[in-house]
Order: sequence, then structure tokens, then C-alpha cells
Amino acid sequence: MQKLSLDALAREHLERAAAGSHGRSATTVHGGHELVLRQTLLALTAGTTLAEHENPGEATVQVLRGRVRLTSGDTSWDGRAGDLILIPPARHSLEALEDSAVLLTVAKTG
Repeated sequence: MQKLSLDALAREHLERAAAGSHGRSATTVHGGHELVLRQTLLALTAGTTLAEHENPGEATVQVLRGRVRLTSGDTSWDGRAGDLILIPPARHSLEALEDSAVLLTVAKTG
């Protein structure tokens, strides 16, 4: 069994995102390419966007810190700390409205 502090990881990666030139930092918390389930902590500085991309399977974004906006087509959802956003099975993007950390959970379908 393994225990991780998402709060400590969020703090660490927000610091890395702020220090980096791209305004983001990430680490795989669980799983990987060889497993169906993968969880990734993403930290984004305010104004940083993950450009539109395909959904690799069933996925959610849990907002750990800050505020984010998930956009798919003409629809967007705003989330803040404590919110869970279900990612639609379509192209989408994610923007940090303020310095934010999220937990991306993906169960690959193919």
C-alpha cells in the first residue's frame, strides 16, 4: 500500500510551474501507459492553457487548488477547489483561471 499527499504534491508542482518557462508541471500519481487507470497531478499558473486535445478514455478533473475552465466545442465548465468535472468524450482544452492544481483521472478505453 502507498499513501501520497495530494496537497504536498500540489504545492510542490505549483512552485515548479511558477519557476518554469511553460507555466505548468505534472507528475503521474498512479498508473502509466501500460495500465487502464492513470492519475496525473497537473499544476498550471494563471492563464496557462492545455491546448485542445482528444479524450483518451473516460476521464475526470478534480480541482485541488485554484480555478480552471474546461472547454469542449461551444460549452465550458468552470471548476474551483473541491469540484469534480466529468470530461466529455470529445476534443477539449483546460485553462487555469488562477494558479491551479488538478488531479486528472483517465481510464483508457482503447
